[in-house]
Order: sequence, then structure tokens, then C-alpha cells
Amino acid sequence: MLSLKKTADGLRKFVSAARSHKRLFAGSIILFVFYAAAIFADFLAPYDYRAQSRLEPSAPPARIRFRDSAGDWRIRPFIYARRLTDPLARSYVEDETQIYPLEFFARGYSYKFLGLFETDLHLFATEADGPRINVLGTDALGRDRLSRLIAAARFSLTVSPLSVLMAGALGILLGCLAGYGGRLIDAALMRAADVMMALPTLIIVLAARAAFPLELPPLRAGFLLVSIFVATGWAEMARLTRGQVLAVAGREFVVAAYSLGMRPSRILFRHILPNMRGALVVQMTLMIPTFLLAETALSFLGVGLQEPEPSWGNMLAQATDLQLLRAQPFALLSPALAIFFFVLGVRLVSDGLKKLYRI
Repeated sequence: MLSLKKTADGLRKFVSAARSHKRLFAGSIILFVFYAAAIFADFLAPYDYRAQSRLEPSAPPARIRFRDSAGDWRIRPFIYARRLTDPLARSYVEDETQIYPLEFFARGYSYKFLGLFETDLHLFATEADGPRINVLGTDALGRDRLSRLIAAARFSLTVSPLSVLMAGALGILLGCLAGYGGRLIDAALMRAADVMMALPTLIIVLAARAAFPLELPPLRAGFLLVSIFVATGWAEMARLTRGQVLAVAGREFVVAAYSLGMRPSRILFRHILPNMRGALVVQMTLMIPTFLLAETALSFLGVGLQEPEPSWGNMLAQATDLQLLRAQPFALLSPALAIFFFVLGVRLVSDGLKKLYRI
């Protein structure tokens, strides 16, 4: 109960601070929207991201209408069915003889809501015997792009923050050892960190990934990527931590603690680490976009998450079709827009934390 109360107090303080710092508040809202979409992906996605519609390959985004072909306005939004007229040009025409209204809280494919209980409720869809509403169109296999975009957020937004937390924890541990463990340990750890920082990270990640089988299930692929990112990302955090430890260790309150006979470990965890948490938290937030873009690059190059599982990287690989890109630029580049807004949210939070901690 005490830990829950402390957590609630911490959240209230964070919300209060976020309101007083506009960038922190705006960034928090953006990140909240992304993670809410990832958590409730099955409810928000109208269709199973693996379900194919072979009669609608590379279909353009569906046109949601309020006015029918006769010029009458309707309260409920609707779509028309469409059919493929030219497979080579991938052109479609709409059949305006019948309308298909959108249904909110519609029934669709079954899934486990929050992994707890079975349901088939979705935010929106069309009636069961009607055409599919593809808000962002379909890919080359007729799979709904919007459903895949939302489902991809679960993998991309889990791998990068988890990698940051683990790489940050390892870097902080090694940085504390370097700054607090004497010259020999300091020299050995910092030379290892210098070597890691001097090497091109993406090349190392690609080389490490190439040592494992290409076909991996999502859980193992995620674990592998997190392990690679932790192995390559600890050095920057370790160097920052070591510098902060050396700077704080010479301050008056630390010298006073030494004079009172406190144990070195107690001084480190009770006096030194709390006084440098601001710089460490800000640095960890800046690492999130780096790992996110690395994961996206791996999936884009075909060595990250494999089909049919979606990630923002392997969805962006379809944008290499120039003919389709000219016809549907927004739909094909929607994963890039998602990455842009997520990174924007992270940077706003980082700038807000800098002001909050007065860094």
C-alpha cells in the first residue's frame, strides 16, 4: 500500500509539473496517444492485420462519404463498394448503386482484450456482408494498412524503450563503477566505452543480426534486438554517468558524508545518484529515437521483424514502389509520419525534463 501511495504521489507531481511546462505536457500527450493505441490495438484496428483480400491488392484509401450519388446528405458516414478494373495500373472504380454505412463498436475478428478475455468488439467497421473500409488502403496482399500500422506500434514502441531501460541500467552501473571504483577500473571501463562509441552502431547491429537465423518469431526477434541494442548502447550512458559521479563526488555534502563515516555504497545510492538523476533521465529519453530508428532500419532492410508480422520498418519498404508512392503518398508514408510524431513527442518530453531539472 505504501509503494502504491508513493507511485500515485509521483504521478500527481509529474502531472502537475507537466502542466506547468508546456513542452513536457504536449510531449506526454503525444506519447500517451501512441501507447494507448498500442495497448488497445486490437480494438482500434477494424480487421486482422494478417487477413488478406486478394481482390483488393494495393487498393487506395476508402472514401468516407456523407453525401450519396443522388446528392442527399446522410447522418451516418458510409462508403461504396469498389472493384479492381486494371490490375497492372491498380485502378479501382466505385459501385454507387448501394451504400454501406459505418458501424461503431462493430463485431469483427476475435481477440483477447488486454490479454484477459475474449471479445470481437472493434471501434468501427462496416456490416459483416459489406465491403471492407480500408482507411489507409491495402498493401500488395490486400491487407488493411491501418490495422497493420496500429499493430506495428506494439513491437516498435516496446523494443526501443525496453532497450533504453536496459542499456541505461547497464550504463549507469558501469559508469558508477568507473567513477567510484578507482583508476584501474575507470581506465578499463572507459577504454571499452571509447571503443564502442567509435564503432558505427548500425554496422555493428547489422553484423550481429546476421549471425542469427533470418526467420524468427516476434518474441525472439524482439529479445534479440533488445540484446543487440543493449550491447551497443551502454557506452554513452556509462561515460555520462562516470562524469556525473566525479562531479557530484567532490561536492560538500558528499565530503560531509565521508567525514561522518558513511559507507561508500550508501553515499553512492543515497547522495550521489539522486543528485544526477535529472541528467540521466534526459539522456535516456534522447536514446529512445536512436533505438527506434535502428529497429525501423533493420526491418526496412529485411533483417528485423519478418512478415507477416508488421513493423513500421517493413511497412515503409513498400514505399520503394514509385508508381504506388505517387498515387498514394500519404498511405505509404504513414509509418514515417507515425515515427516523426513519436520522435517529436519524445523530444518535447526531453526538452521539458531539461527545464524541469534545470539542466
